[in-house]
Amino acid sequence: MGLAKTEIFTDNQNELALIGKVFAHPARVAILQHLFKVQSCVCGDLVDEIGLAQPTVSQHLKELRNMGLIKGDVEGTSVCYCVNMENWNNMKEKFKTFLDQQVSLDEECC
Repeated sequence: MGLAKTEIFTDNQNELALIGKVFAHPARVAILQHLFKVQSCVCGDLVDEIGLAQPTVSQHLKELRNMGLIKGDVEGTSVCYCVNMENWNNMKEKFKTFLDQQVSLDEECC
């Protein structure tokens, strides 16, 4: 398998790609939607809500935590997760800037 050559891209381009990768799985989107709806959640509740096995949900939570979009606090034998609003807002701004780019063409090119 070839190397991604991420070093030839800007930090912003790499970060946008990583965030996009996190959103590339519907389970992670569903987890985020559920966390926004209830504002905090215990992992066991997520298993029931998402309908996937505990190890699968845990792996998706790990991906979201690694990206900094969620954070979790240990409560006994469970971890209570919530959206990391500071990082969420930063990510939203980065994507908003990217998606708000305008193309001005004098004539149709394609």
